[in-house]
Amino acid sequence: MFRDTVGIGVTDPTVPDRDLFPEEAHAIRSAVEKRKREFAAGRVAARAAMERIGAEPHPIPMADDRSPHWPVGLIGSITHCDDMCLAAVAQSTNVRAIGIDIEPNTPLDDDLLVTVCQTEERDWLSRQPAGQRGKLAKVIFSAKESAYKAQYPLSKTLFGYEGLSVTPNLSAGRFTARFRVDAPPFRTGGEITGSIALTNGYILTSAIIPL
Repeated sequence: MFRDTVGIGVTDPTVPDRDLFPEEAHAIRSAVEKRKREFAAGRVAARAAMERIGAEPHPIPMADDRSPHWPVGLIGSITHCDDMCLAAVAQSTNVRAIGIDIEPNTPLDDDLLVTVCQTEERDWLSRQPAGQRGKLAKVIFSAKESAYKAQYPLSKTLFGYEGLSVTPNLSAGRFTARFRVDAPPFRTGGEITGSIALTNGYILTSAIIPL
């Protein structure tokens, strides 16, 4: 799913008592134990990803908007579900932005369908085999998460699921996310493309914005 210039790290978010830099530990000092484990797993995975691209391990404190504050010269993304944590990191001279998301390969909750999927996406789902629609809705959810996380460091714009429209291409393992709102430097109608992998009980999506 990634070019060689992107490093990947994998950790288990259920493992307690991981070592953190002081500024990282300070950021989650008041968090509940589950959140502390997830946060720590993400930072450890990110440092493993840094090493894979030849970068020195650095602290990744939390920015004011609660997003990871990456070291100068690096960009990245962190995602986790209950039993898996992934981080993707690249040199900022190779990639503008990365977004990744991992989800259990289970159907999207019915009460989230209207919130996550817009009319055109629900129309696409209606043309898919009935038994697969719930999981494919989760694919759309995950793709929107990846695309949003990729665009946010560049736009610093908050918007909901209605701000992107996703078209999956399952046979190619790809998706296109189209902006339905302006989020400068992205404009309505602009696109982010990404990858989809369905494997080992997980949905994994990624979006890379090139230079």
